[in-house]
Amino acid sequence: MQDILRKICKLQPMYSSTNTPEMQERGYLIRSKLAEELRVRLPSLQQAFDSIFDDLAVEGSDGIGRKTEAPWVRLFSKAMSPNPREGFYLVIHFAADGSTVFLTVGCGSTIWRGGDLRAVSDDELKARTSWARFVVQQRWKTLSPFEDEIVLGAKAPLPRTFEKATAFAKRIPASDLPNADLDQLLFSAAERLNEIYLAQREQRDVSPGDQDAASVVAIAKPLKARSGKQGFGLTAKERQAVDRQAMFMAMQYLKGLGYNCKDTSATQSFDVLATKADEEMMVEVKGTTSDLCNSVLMTKNEVDLHREHKGKTGLLIVSRIKLFRDSDTPSASDGEVEALLYWDIDDWVSEPMAFQVSRKFA
Repeated sequence: MQDILRKICKLQPMYSSTNTPEMQERGYLIRSKLAEELRVRLPSLQQAFDSIFDDLAVEGSDGIGRKTEAPWVRLFSKAMSPNPREGFYLVIHFAADGSTVFLTVGCGSTIWRGGDLRAVSDDELKARTSWARFVVQQRWKTLSPFEDEIVLGAKAPLPRTFEKATAFAKRIPASDLPNADLDQLLFSAAERLNEIYLAQREQRDVSPGDQDAASVVAIAKPLKARSGKQGFGLTAKERQAVDRQAMFMAMQYLKGLGYNCKDTSATQSFDVLATKADEEMMVEVKGTTSDLCNSVLMTKNEVDLHREHKGKTGLLIVSRIKLFRDSDTPSASDGEVEALLYWDIDDWVSEPMAFQVSRKFA
């Protein structure tokens, strides 16, 4: 593999957007030789992954039509990353001047929108990559040995987007390739990708509002939901365990502030009535296993209540709840409380997810 990587590095300074002899050779090395080197290693790399990720695959690209400054080869789970625009994957990048190989884990950096392939926003890429680093650091307490900055040095916009889509990287100068332990680095990167995949199975990268929205789409458009990439979601019992833990954490938090708490979730359009002296606050509680909490799903009655009683309501989001599935009765523990007391719902963006459309009767 080292020889193939060095040959690609030597061809990088000869870049042309047209299919010159040098670019033909580079394309063959990327799409055939290097990709095959990774495929040969799939049985050993599979050991870094949970058995549920038994659909590992490899693909390489040096451009569609016109050649790209930044060719790549990626290793991925077909279910978790059905195409380069979606999900996370292990990917090998090359500096434009051929000086460096980068062994990385990154995410899709483009999406189809309005019939065009477009880059996602920098803020969204930053959120995705930051979350992936958080997952890895939780498990290993460090990003080592993937602590290097990726700089491809390309002129075109898309390679610069690749840089922003990289969660973490190992920089290997071309001169160091003969002595680099590539198999060990590949295995370490695969272990970290597996950890990210496992976190995605728990939907830790999906805001609770988006999780619930996916369920609504699955009901309203079941064929569309099946055709796309599936989140693994929670069963009804698992959801109940998470909700119970969220209520427990929320009420403990409010009691710590001196409130008396009454569970009203079964009878009202809010979950907790919190009272203290002459103050009365209606609190909505949302619990999630996710690390990201930028949206929640609310019913029309809940939205109306927060608007009608603005200044007397609150939203408590309990995130990062740990879910245990080891028995027939799931359980949950821990969680981090974000308290938005005296919450102004109009500071957030409210979007209708679905409508109940009924016949008119005379």
